[in-house]
Amino acid sequence: MKINRRVAIQGLAASSAAAIGTPGFLAASPVEVESHGLSTFGELALLPDFPHFPYVNPSAPKGGTLRLQIKGGMGNQNFETFDTLNIFVFRGDGAAGMQGTFDSLMAGSADEPGSVYGLLARSVRISPDKLTYRFALRPEARFHDGSKVTAADCVFSFLTLKEKGHPLYRMLLRDMAAVEAEGEDIVVVRFAPERGRDVHLFVSGLPVFSRAWWSGRDFEASTLEAPLGSGAYRVGRLEQGRFIEFERVENYWGAKLPVNVGQNNFNRIRYEYYRNRQIAFEGFKSGQLNFHEEYTARFWATGYDFPAMRDGRVQKIEVPSGNAVGTQGWVFNTRRSKFSDPRIREAFAHAFDFEWTNRNIMYSAYQRLTSYFEESDMKAIGAPGPAELALLEPFRAQLPPDVFAEPWIPPVSDGSGSDRTMLRRANDLLLAAGCKRAGSRMLLPDGQPFDVEFLDSSGALKPHTEPFQANLRRLGIESTFRQVDAAQYKRRLDSFDFDIVSSALGGSTTPGEGLRNVYSTQAAKTPGSRNLGGISHPAIDALVDRIALAAKREELTIAARALDRVLRAGRYWVPMWYKDKALIAHWSVFGKPEKTPKYGTGAPDLWWWDEEQARKSGQAG
Repeated sequence: MKINRRVAIQGLAASSAAAIGTPGFLAASPVEVESHGLSTFGELALLPDFPHFPYVNPSAPKGGTLRLQIKGGMGNQNFETFDTLNIFVFRGDGAAGMQGTFDSLMAGSADEPGSVYGLLARSVRISPDKLTYRFALRPEARFHDGSKVTAADCVFSFLTLKEKGHPLYRMLLRDMAAVEAEGEDIVVVRFAPERGRDVHLFVSGLPVFSRAWWSGRDFEASTLEAPLGSGAYRVGRLEQGRFIEFERVENYWGAKLPVNVGQNNFNRIRYEYYRNRQIAFEGFKSGQLNFHEEYTARFWATGYDFPAMRDGRVQKIEVPSGNAVGTQGWVFNTRRSKFSDPRIREAFAHAFDFEWTNRNIMYSAYQRLTSYFEESDMKAIGAPGPAELALLEPFRAQLPPDVFAEPWIPPVSDGSGSDRTMLRRANDLLLAAGCKRAGSRMLLPDGQPFDVEFLDSSGALKPHTEPFQANLRRLGIESTFRQVDAAQYKRRLDSFDFDIVSSALGGSTTPGEGLRNVYSTQAAKTPGSRNLGGISHPAIDALVDRIALAAKREELTIAARALDRVLRAGRYWVPMWYKDKALIAHWSVFGKPEKTPKYGTGAPDLWWWDEEQARKSGQAG
């Protein structure tokens, strides 16, 4: 099961304020081209007759049960509970793992960012202007009830997602102009003339639903009836909000396809839900979970001295992630007047002592995030060069001066926990923004007491937030850490009802269209979008568009550097930290491929059940 099925789109986005001609990646070709896959830039690495992805074990046995927690979310999925099996709409809290029950036209390779190969589609024909894609479906493709997957099912799926799907899908499908069936086996997708560079990849990774199954059902309603799929797994037992199991489909139609060989190795996958990390960790120690990715440095350093660890039944490994570094930080809701001034937002950055927090709470395990494209050539360094300036100059009057100088980086403290120099600078910024002192309290420019709420659904970050709050209190700002249940948390995020929240988003080596959902003005106005901060700026909109339309890697890199400068100058967050390795603990019941994918750990997606190790560990399959 592709637990984190790669949606074909990799990235984050593009355009400019000035008129743009036909993008290079849409340059006309003299003839229609047929291919076994699609790629953002350049050629596909694998030939049409490739037997399997290079990083899998093609002889991996099938069997056993993988027991874990949800690792990543899409659509309406919630990390702490679920009340619906339809994860592709706005309503409800979606269950973990549901994406693995659906197949898509094509599937991604963990060795090639921005490349996909045929799954439901055996090939695709691309028009000379690269605006029309004809996907030829495999005649053997079947839903779990044995019915054939047809072009009409694809048309229904794509149009339904564009019209009724989660805001994420509606936004990313805006450049899909039309989709139609040519007979039973050909689905034709047409795109708008100046469409985003990667929208065809996004469409190729969409789930395909059964039109017949959904007939007479409300697609937007919450449901605990499992929708009919065609993927390697189907829904098994479940208990709302507590666990959900998936059973491997014995007669899965696509088991021998090159994109599936060596994968989907577990007979059963069970997701367990816990309301806090400590309880989940106890579940792992007792064997209720057999795979656990650790996100708390304190637990990793001190929490693994238990019998199963000491006698070898549990193992700890650190695996280079290979993925682009994501963004993680405390995000300000700039829709609220208290955070409308970037000087106030910067003052908060001076109240957070990363150096003390990293040493005393996180065992010096992390590095400080400074950029939205950390550890990549898209990170802005030094003053902007001529190519970046060409993109930034049209907006000079609307941008702060430091966009055109060294990019902003968060302050480095003396490690004391309450660096007086940093707090003095924070106080100066607050006063410069119009705040006033009244005794020990800081007042907002409108005269109201400066109070803020840190909203979360978990207490995991409370130890990191409390010293931050203590420094804010020294500045006269009162704050609370408000922990609410998962359903309320999701509702408040979807409706942007918060002061400050912690946000963590995955990175991309090829950012593109997806950036619009995180940084665009349109997303700032769209409930349920990932633009939690309410970021809205014409320069950011233009740069995000420019990235999405970049025809060459060099163009994308330059535009991303410019975007990084503008975002950092906006002080939209207090950046947290990152680690370039995944911390994984697991019971000794798994086999692993010899090779790790270039972009990802392969864990546990590419692993398999080792019966002999399981017997030694006393774990049943």
